[in-house]
Amino acid sequence: MAGRSARVPGCVVEWGRSTEGILMPKTEHTLSSEGAAAADWPPPGPGQWSLDRSHYAGGTTPISQWLIETGMESGLRRVFGELGAPVGAISGRFVHGFMYTRTVPLVGANRSATKLPPAWVLKVVSRVHPEFRRRTRLAAKALADPPGPAVVTRWNEELKPSVMRRNHEFAAVDLSSLSDAELALHCRALLDHLHSMADLHFWLHGYDLGPIARYVAFTVAQGIPTAEAVTALSGASPSTMRPREQLSAIRVAIGDARPSTLAELRAVSPLVSARIDEYLIEHGDTVVTGYDLNGLTLAELPETLFDSIMTAPLSHDGDAATKSASAAAQRLRSKVSEALGADFDDRLREARLVMDMRDDNGPTVFGRPVGLLRQALLEVGRRLTARGLADRAEHAIELAHDEVVPLLLDGRGPTRSDLATRIAARLSDSRRSPPPVLGPIEPVPPADLLPGPLAEFARTVQTAMVELGMLASDVIRDPLSGTGVGTTAYRGRARRSESPEQAIEEMDYGDVLIVRATSPAFNVVLSIAGAVVTADGGPLSHAAVLARELGIAAVVGARGALDIPDGAMVEVDPVAGVVRILS
Repeated sequence: MAGRSARVPGCVVEWGRSTEGILMPKTEHTLSSEGAAAADWPPPGPGQWSLDRSHYAGGTTPISQWLIETGMESGLRRVFGELGAPVGAISGRFVHGFMYTRTVPLVGANRSATKLPPAWVLKVVSRVHPEFRRRTRLAAKALADPPGPAVVTRWNEELKPSVMRRNHEFAAVDLSSLSDAELALHCRALLDHLHSMADLHFWLHGYDLGPIARYVAFTVAQGIPTAEAVTALSGASPSTMRPREQLSAIRVAIGDARPSTLAELRAVSPLVSARIDEYLIEHGDTVVTGYDLNGLTLAELPETLFDSIMTAPLSHDGDAATKSASAAAQRLRSKVSEALGADFDDRLREARLVMDMRDDNGPTVFGRPVGLLRQALLEVGRRLTARGLADRAEHAIELAHDEVVPLLLDGRGPTRSDLATRIAARLSDSRRSPPPVLGPIEPVPPADLLPGPLAEFARTVQTAMVELGMLASDVIRDPLSGTGVGTTAYRGRARRSESPEQAIEEMDYGDVLIVRATSPAFNVVLSIAGAVVTADGGPLSHAAVLARELGIAAVVGARGALDIPDGAMVEVDPVAGVVRILS
């Protein structure tokens, strides 16, 4: 991938390999921690760290920071070791509540490679070092016999049922009836569950994002833009569409009734009430306004649930996306040389196979457990407030993972004032403007120094990070241009939102959602949006995937999106990949 450029705000990045033989960015004109802001924005460890706002926009709670900082590195280190990737891990750390990531080398992880040795030395090292030789063998095996299908089978038959069963067990507990000692045990068990789920979440991503990124890297090498290549992945994720189909079934059951509240909706018929209960059993505990513990669960948003049901489509052509993807696949294959046609078919088949696991992973493994822990912490907070140890129940989410039990049982830990100070500081930090890069810039050697199997895996890791929006791609462009999703332009009123809560409160059916990035938290909002525009993200980001599945226009990665005036009439043109302000 030498020579491919990528851009983050304030940076022009050229990709290559570090002295350890892994993919790293070489940056010019970069804002790093060595600049004026060094004292206030210290790098969280050795090496170069890149800002990642794809999941946590800023102001992240202590427990979520702990989960990411431990689970992300352990899960990815495990899967990279199994697959033979030429990367030690991808590490996530937080500075002032903002997430930064670093690609950790196989060797020399605790130092920064600021000067390159001779090329011949790097080439020899990547072929004689024991760990590189082991990884080369593993990578060659994984490329020849992709393990993705076996992991998908294991997910469907073993892992997912086990996780769902454990989630249901936690959800069935009546928190208010527990003694303090029982509630403490419940919280401890949930924290342990979430800790293991964070590791599982990222481990699974090695097996689902890997085949998708390999497919995209292959098509890019054939001169096919990523935005065009991913159209062949539509319809491969039933999990993404399941909530919408469930809501549509409820709306159909309503018939001609015109309820104005959720209570009136339940009173329409026993069937409607039963289907609402079924929907809440499956989705009610899941955080739907973010990944963090300060996000709200669907059960906490009855008006949102009501609006989602009443605006759900009365019918859905489940085969339309699959037919569209089949036509796209045929069109794309015609652009690939005959000699590589079989490779294209294999890459596409593997990518489609893992798409559903990729989209099911987040809500099942992470979203619902986070929502269940939130409910437990709120119960802890209510008891602390009653004893004068907290000002509000919500302040319990400011606790660290090892503070919950001691404070609940013995009153040992942060004081009432400490918790109030923490939330004020966290909210203040969330309004900061974080530098895009922290730490010294690490130079990179030519890409062709790696052995063939390792070079392909390095391209896969880099492709996944760029196309997910963890690292923004391409050269400087118009701030209202990005990656388009869809085939038809859409005009509507822009509704700029800082959070899903704000979007839920202010959006009307058909508005254009303008947001920094989306997560599964925005699924409810996107079901009523006419189009979506994001400042961050790439063709494989959540916003792009869901827009394709829902059939709505989108432009993702338009850096100037948040400068669009709220309420302005805009045109979202996915074909041109631009947003136009009409008035």
